[in-house]
Amino acid sequence: MTDAMVVVRSGPLSTVQDLGRRGVAHLGVPRAGALDGPALRAGNRLVGNEPGAAAVETTVGGIAVRALRPLVVAVTGAPSPVRVDGRPAAWGAPVLVPAGAVLDVGPATAGVRAYLAVAGGVAVPPVLGSRSADLLSGLGPAPLADGDRLPVGPRPPLGPSPELVPLPAPPAELVLRLRLGPRADWFTPDAAARLARAPYRVAAASNRIALRTEGPPLDRAREDELPSEGMVLGAVQVPPDGLPVVFLADHPTTGGYPVVGVVPPADLAAAAQARPGTPVRFTVLPRPRGR
Repeated sequence: MTDAMVVVRSGPLSTVQDLGRRGVAHLGVPRAGALDGPALRAGNRLVGNEPGAAAVETTVGGIAVRALRPLVVAVTGAPSPVRVDGRPAAWGAPVLVPAGAVLDVGPATAGVRAYLAVAGGVAVPPVLGSRSADLLSGLGPAPLADGDRLPVGPRPPLGPSPELVPLPAPPAELVLRLRLGPRADWFTPDAAARLARAPYRVAAASNRIALRTEGPPLDRAREDELPSEGMVLGAVQVPPDGLPVVFLADHPTTGGYPVVGVVPPADLAAAAQARPGTPVRFTVLPRPRGR
């Protein structure tokens, strides 16, 4: 495997991500992986890769790379200007980058995270079955820096090119469904109703570990300590300040604050694209019958 591109401008935070590590939470290892899974899959589809091939996830500021051999790439996720050696190129479509040319993915015009998929996939060594960088545990490749060289796998056989890979626009309002439990009883009886009607916003401190919120705090009915217990993707943990925290891909596998509910994974791709200040609305799902 030979290096196929070199990072010219790494941006604020660019990492290698695939669909993450599965089945290792019992070892204390988070899932990691692309925060916007549909955008990663779309990019891989555009360049002919398998859905879970590794790509580069950028954060707000984009990235620039120089091709060391001819590459076919696609940029998806947060809408961003794309240029090859200074000339405009397509976003959301396959783009040929000649050897020696610089592909520049500019700052996102909306949303947060863009995905740079390349035919053959970014072929850094896998760790525990995934090539993803995990910012919490430090597993996988480090965040990209200027001068880093990235290997790319063999280009997949040419197949029919998709004419369109539809993706939703970044949310103007983030609507998160919430299934209450397992510790909803640690909060006052009106906490669920307040959560559903309160005007929350995405906080600037949000990252790959969690989406943090700003808004009215939830009141606890119990103030005693909760032993550390397992956490899942989408868990909404409430720390002492009372502000809900939605766990994302790099979340810890255990935690000692009560979880008021869990957001379904299907809603979390939109959370990956919600900028600070975006309104957040929780929609409490009805409890299953018999419970």
